[in-house]
Amino acid sequence: MSAVPLQTRATSHVTCTVVDGVAQVRLDRPDKLNALTLDLLDDLVATARALRRDRTLRAVVIAGEGDAFCAGLDFASVMRQPARIAAAFVPRPWRGTNTFQEACWAWRRIPVPVVAAVHGHCLGGGLQIALAADFRFATPDSRWSVLEGKWGIIPDMSGIRSLAQLVGIDVAKRLTMTAEVVTGAQALELGLLTGLDDDPLAAAAALVEQLKLRSPDQLAAAKRLFDDTWTASPRRTFARERLEQAFLLAARNTKVAREAAARKVAPEFGPRGR
Repeated sequence: MSAVPLQTRATSHVTCTVVDGVAQVRLDRPDKLNALTLDLLDDLVATARALRRDRTLRAVVIAGEGDAFCAGLDFASVMRQPARIAAAFVPRPWRGTNTFQEACWAWRRIPVPVVAAVHGHCLGGGLQIALAADFRFATPDSRWSVLEGKWGIIPDMSGIRSLAQLVGIDVAKRLTMTAEVVTGAQALELGLLTGLDDDPLAAAAALVEQLKLRSPDQLAAAKRLFDDTWTASPRRTFARERLEQAFLLAARNTKVAREAAARKVAPEFGPRGR
């Protein structure tokens, strides 16, 4: 077991522990249904960046402590800090995201599968964090909403991009414009979820164990390919396929996978190449 080093902050409400190559990340503000503060957003960014540097990492599971995944932005807390809001709103030129967006999109930058396990409220910014994961499991009675519309604003924490990847434009517009609340069962029907389970953490763990049987380099390449070329032209996609495959053909973990498959044994992979 190892703890991922984070920037020390007295008001930190994100925990992260890595066991057997799997990072368990928790939003840990249960008394406020894990509502997002500026410090919590900073901690999410710092956690994701620390994990990205770990080449032995195999997967990430992100969930919420207490009765909810995340009830969205804590407006009462955030609005008391106008100067910090302004600073957090400014994008980083080298990333193309501001703090609000990076708190979600940083999980897409980690070259391992990220699985969100959702129960209770998954609203507003919380929904955008969940949608930034590669896979989502939720309880049937969990509550999902692009809640920003209730406050007269739009989802601006990468949610537009994530919705565009998961649902049709009419569904994305409807959810955004109405701010309607849907159950986990309805979210699955709409295409927001990977699956339903009364124990989403168990469902996440089962998928992670399945993924750990595959080369970490193959998983990273697949994630990069889909995320970077989902709306690209065929020509650009084909070029990226060739580039990723060229690296994989020479990678040590590809040889491990091939030999394990031939011998019908479990592979023992080394650290991710990149």
